[in-house]
Amino acid sequence: MTDHASLPYRLNVGAVLFSPDGRVFVGKRIGVPDAWQLPQGGIDAGEDPREAVLRELEEEVGTGKAEIMGEHPGWLRYDLPPALLGVAWGGKYRGQKQKWYALRFTGRDEDIRLDAHAHPEFEDWKWVNLADLPALAVAFKREIYATLARDFAVYAK
Repeated sequence: MTDHASLPYRLNVGAVLFSPDGRVFVGKRIGVPDAWQLPQGGIDAGEDPREAVLRELEEEVGTGKAEIMGEHPGWLRYDLPPALLGVAWGGKYRGQKQKWYALRFTGRDEDIRLDAHAHPEFEDWKWVNLADLPALAVAFKREIYATLARDFAVYAK
């Protein structure tokens, strides 16, 4: 039996993609009812987090039309709920340690292509108010989304 508290966190980046009018992109996870989330993904070995966030944005949202405006000063963590421990990421991690970035979307809505890659993660997307993020998040990510809504509010103006 694995002691989950001894498992490491998976290194990850996250993107808060701001539209020109200050709203943020959220994607609806494929096959998970009512699961809206921000784009995020793992950092490859030796990869710089700033490069990783742009790569993940292109993979998950299908566009590279974005500029980094800022980043959260620290790493944010979440633990997986008990039902996902031992299941997600092959049971190798207890949760994720994330570096979050605020990005400005420089394209048009038509530039967002959820089907741009062979293994899409989102089935739908929308722009939402930054303050609405915590209410849209799954419970175990809600605290991080509340932190981002507070700390990235300057970019929504």
